[in-house]
Amino acid sequence: MVIILFGPPGAGKGTQAHLLAQRLGLPRIVTGDLFREAITRGDALGAQVKPYLERGELVPDDLTIALVVARLQRADCVAGVVLDGFPRTVAQAQWFDHELKKHRRAVDCVVNLVVGDDEVFHRLAGRMICSACQRTYHVTAMRPEKIGVCDQCGGKLIQRADDSSAAIPVRLRAYREQTEPVLTYYRGKQCVVNVDGEASPEVVQQRILDSLPFALMAASSS
Repeated sequence: MVIILFGPPGAGKGTQAHLLAQRLGLPRIVTGDLFREAITRGDALGAQVKPYLERGELVPDDLTIALVVARLQRADCVAGVVLDGFPRTVAQAQWFDHELKKHRRAVDCVVNLVVGDDEVFHRLAGRMICSACQRTYHVTAMRPEKIGVCDQCGGKLIQRADDSSAAIPVRLRAYREQTEPVLTYYRGKQCVVNVDGEASPEVVQQRILDSLPFALMAASSS
C-alpha cells in the first residue's frame, strides 16, 4: 500500500507520518532524507542531486521521482510505504503515478490533514528546531526542559527562517497555488480522506487510523 500524508505547512505531516509508519510497520519516505542519502552513497543519482542542494535550488521532478521510485524497490517497501510531503505538485503526482503503474502499484490513500490558517500561524511561529538533531519543539505546546536547549542531545534550539511571521503567509500562498491542486488530482481518483488535524498528535493519529479504508487496515494486520 502507498499512503501519502498531505496538508499545509504546520499541519503535522512529519509527526503523523512517523507515527503512522510505526503503527503500520511501514517505512516513512521523506524526499529530503533521500537526497542526503544519495549524496552520502555517492552514486549516479547522488551526483546529479548534489549541485542543486549546494546551490539551494529545488531538485528537478525527474530526479526526485527517480529517487522515490528507487526507494520503493527496496525489500522493506514490499508491504507499502508512508510518504511525507510528496508529491508537492500535480506534475509530480502525474509522473509518480505513471512510474508506479510500471511496477503495478498505485497510491492507495491520501490522508489530508485539515488545519486552519490561525492554527498554522500558531504552530509555525512558535516552532523551534534543534540545530543538531532536528527534533521539534514549540514555545507553548511542547516546551523543552531548559529554554533554548534540546532535551534529546543538548543542541541549540533555533527558529527556521521560513517559520517567521513574515514568511508564513508566503508559504501558505505557495501551498495553495502549487501544492493544494494535488488534492483535486487525487480526489478525482477517489483516494482522499480528510482528517481534522487540530488536536494533540495522539488524537490526530487515532483519527487517521479510524479514517483509513478498511482494506488498508486489513492488509496491515495480515
